[in-house]
Amino acid sequence: MSKNKNNGSRFLPKSKGIDTATVYAPEECALKVKRIVLQPDNRQMIEEFVTILGMKDRFAEHDVPVPNKIVMFGPPGTGKTLTAFYMAQRLELPLIIVRLDAVINSFLGETASNVRKLFDYAKASPCVLFLDEFDAIARTRENNDEVKEMSRVVNTLLQCLDEFEGGSVLMAATNLEDQLDHAVWRRFDTRMTYRMPGEAEIMAYIRLMLDGFEHDAGIAGRAAELLRGVSFADMEQIFLKAKRKAIIGSAPLTYRTLEDAYREYQPRKQAAALDEKVLAGT
Repeated sequence: MSKNKNNGSRFLPKSKGIDTATVYAPEECALKVKRIVLQPDNRQMIEEFVTILGMKDRFAEHDVPVPNKIVMFGPPGTGKTLTAFYMAQRLELPLIIVRLDAVINSFLGETASNVRKLFDYAKASPCVLFLDEFDAIARTRENNDEVKEMSRVVNTLLQCLDEFEGGSVLMAATNLEDQLDHAVWRRFDTRMTYRMPGEAEIMAYIRLMLDGFEHDAGIAGRAAELLRGVSFADMEQIFLKAKRKAIIGSAPLTYRTLEDAYREYQPRKQAAALDEKVLAGT
């Protein structure tokens, strides 16, 4: 099933005729998350979030508000966008991925209006609204040297966050959390931190990538050493490149093939996550 840029999104704002969003059906989201590996704390937060949304009546009885806004922050390629697909699949809602570069109009006076249209659409049509590179419209208003219009955009965003209700969920992601306006931070009821995968996450992801594909015995352990400090997104591309090589050669996936793919792809290694013992404070 292919992604649909127009179905159900005709009321979303456009910039010079360019669609500002891509819409994915829940079935498409399910295909995207076949190989998702969430860090334990983030998985727990997502599962609790989904559980709460299924108990809205109970929470209403106790006058406890139901969360509907999640902000995710951390390095690129660590699973923030994939989490939005996972949430949409779990809630059986369409996922709307917004292109904020198209929302920010060259005529800045229209940007605040575009932001308002996004939220109005989500309030009227239950969905998971995903705003990537959220800092593009939520940057701090303190010492902001940019055009003052962007401060007005942040003010509009704050109003939209305060008024956000209904059957939709807002998910926002940024790699620059220190640049978000403090007032924007306070509007989110759930905050999720993403880090580079540790040993346990690397092994879990490797097993998912090897599942169903013929490979040499013992490759997983050596692959884990090779991929230490590599993001999930880069690991996926390395494995796909290695699998293509194996298919071309009509051979099982070997460590040598994976190593060749790694060398060709040249991933940018980042500081690996602290291992579980350090995180546990031992």
